[in-house]
Amino acid sequence: MIDFEEELKKYKPSLEVEEAEDAIYNRDLTDMTDLLIEMMKEKERR
Repeated sequence: MIDFEEELKKYKPSLEVEEAEDAIYNRDLTDMTDLLIEMMKEKERR
């Protein structure tokens, strides 16, 4: 039978997951707010 507590002690996340987290959290993504602000600035210039 599997000893879940012992297995959890041995668990180490794969590097791929950690690399993916870094890529996701460190990216500066444009969201809807950024788009709306840019549209409003563009409208004011006209």
